[in-house]
Amino acid sequence: MEDGIADSSVPVALIVGVTGMAGLSLAEALKKPTVLSSSATKFPWKVYGVARQPLPSWFPSSLLDQFISVDVLDQTQTFQKLTSISSQVTHVFWVALQIRETEEANVTVNSIMLANVLDVLISASPSRLRHITLQTGTKHYLGPIFDPQLANQLVHHEPPFEEHMPRLPYPNFYYALEDLVASYSPSITYSVHRSSIIIGASSRSFYNCLLTLCVYATICRHKGLPFRYPGSKYTWEHFCDMTDARVLAEQHIWAAVTDRAKNQAFNCTNGDVFTWKRLWKVLCEVFDVEFVDYDENERFDWVEVMKDKGKVWDEIVKKYELFKTKMEDITCFDATNKVMHFKLQHVCSMNKSRELGFLGFADTLKSIRMWVGRLRDMKIIP
Repeated sequence: MEDGIADSSVPVALIVGVTGMAGLSLAEALKKPTVLSSSATKFPWKVYGVARQPLPSWFPSSLLDQFISVDVLDQTQTFQKLTSISSQVTHVFWVALQIRETEEANVTVNSIMLANVLDVLISASPSRLRHITLQTGTKHYLGPIFDPQLANQLVHHEPPFEEHMPRLPYPNFYYALEDLVASYSPSITYSVHRSSIIIGASSRSFYNCLLTLCVYATICRHKGLPFRYPGSKYTWEHFCDMTDARVLAEQHIWAAVTDRAKNQAFNCTNGDVFTWKRLWKVLCEVFDVEFVDYDENERFDWVEVMKDKGKVWDEIVKKYELFKTKMEDITCFDATNKVMHFKLQHVCSMNKSRELGFLGFADTLKSIRMWVGRLRDMKIIP
């Protein structure tokens, strides 16, 4: 098949944000021999990947038929870089985001990015685009918790979170993106995927809770510091859920090729719950650090403590010959700190997905072990 000429039987995926946790797992899932296809006969997916920066060394280039480095916030650049494939793409998997200081700014920048990509694909002659999957999250039910101007005045929904719950009266770029993809219906179908805390492997994800904890544990071991839980007693003892990036990828693909899942929003979690106390014990085993039980009398501000540890991470990267990263670029201590101080049980219902036929699941504590192993294999952590 020549560039610009599409075999009508072959589904063609464009993963926008391919080097993030969800993007990597999507590329892996789409290239599996058993992957779902929209055709009665199973055809392999052709997979294009988009990211702002070049492919990192840890990303297997064999997963992509073509990688395109483009800043989709730039309309002209997006048109120039995507026009050559625009008449081939049948499915967009949107797992990209940019974060600004306020939620209003997030609405603007993320809406522009998505619109730029869809405009190129829809204006192609001919256009084969038929479905968009949109990655969002539980901020749909919580409000803009990372906006410093709004965070302390939010009123959230009561868990377990269910997809039919109404929108909250605050700006939210998830809402804006949902409205944008819905505006193309019925000519193009869509699905929305509201994940919990995503666990996966990447040095490129803006919110990477697991990698943040891995860096923290590694620094504690390297410096002989106690690996203390920095959250609240409430989250230490109460339930939370997570989303394995592999389960998330499976749900994206399932919704993309399943008629009854079209134009729907779905929560996506592993299907189980954990306490941070149990998860902390797993991390202690994986990183060979001593378990320290929660002590209300020894509270500390880990965001402040970790601010000056960038040079320590540089030492670790050099000592173990890791993929070169800066601590500030691969961690999200502020966001993870917010999660560890929730005053609610962060739990989502998966009933809607199950009722419509998606049965993907994962054991969260086993997932933690597996993904730490992947991060080690990728030489992102020692």
